[in-house]
Amino acid sequence: MFKNTCCFFGHRKIEDSKELRARLYKTLEKLITEENIDTFLFGSRSDFNRLCYDTVTVLKQKYPHIRRIYVRAEYRFIDDEYKKYLLSFYEDTYYSDRAVSAGKYVYIERNREMIDKSRICVVYYSPDYLPPHGKSGTAIAFAYASKKGRKLLNFYAAQ
Repeated sequence: MFKNTCCFFGHRKIEDSKELRARLYKTLEKLITEENIDTFLFGSRSDFNRLCYDTVTVLKQKYPHIRRIYVRAEYRFIDDEYKKYLLSFYEDTYYSDRAVSAGKYVYIERNREMIDKSRICVVYYSPDYLPPHGKSGTAIAFAYASKKGRKLLNFYAAQ
């Protein structure tokens, strides 16, 4: 676990609002200034992840020392051109070794990787949400983070 690291995960679709954006900004700024969080791990494929990325990017203008890291769940090997593209948005990117043989569970393993490397998880999780394809990856990640004793900041619950 990295004591100055925070990760994000949440449902693909969220109820976006000015209030949610304001609470998220205030919370993330507090994590930077009071909890000494300087590294943020991002996955992909959710509205909440995009909102968190946008918020951290705005905060980076005020706190240039913070780092955004994209933990890939696809493309284990990338060429220099794609890496350069990703690094135009993030300070670093990597593919987790634990995702190599995960098959269709690659997103679950990627999320576990981010949780294992984080002290705090900023999430958007509703226990009542069930996606059309079955079990919620966010529910799996939330249960894993709880079991690992991570500090969970749930922005769904704050609605």
